[in-house]
Amino acid sequence: MKLIHRIGFFSVGLFFGIIILFFFLGGKKASCDYTPNARVLKNIKTKERFFSPEALTYFRTNKLDTALVSGVLENGNVDFSKSNTEGTPCNIYFISDEIEGKTLELEVENCDSLATFQKAKFISLN
Repeated sequence: MKLIHRIGFFSVGLFFGIIILFFFLGGKKASCDYTPNARVLKNIKTKERFFSPEALTYFRTNKLDTALVSGVLENGNVDFSKSNTEGTPCNIYFISDEIEGKTLELEVENCDSLATFQKAKFISLN
């Protein structure tokens, strides 16, 4: 069989394979969260959220909506050097994201079924 025929058969098979994959996987909400940062954020997003009185006071004082937390969990970065990932029974994570030109940092206690936002504060990077 000539090389051009082999390439043609391979291309047709590749095309149909891709079409079949899109058909079966097209409607699924599959994600590829392989980095530690993405896994932690996804884990916290899937849990019930609770805000400590200190965090709620900070949000009220600075006239912030607690819905900002969803944006921070979507685009934020986990600071593993400050976080306690070996905590018992819950891990403590520091998550930060830039909001309106300022950096908002959240301290999150991540337990088995509950994510508690302990503190919130704007930090300066100077």
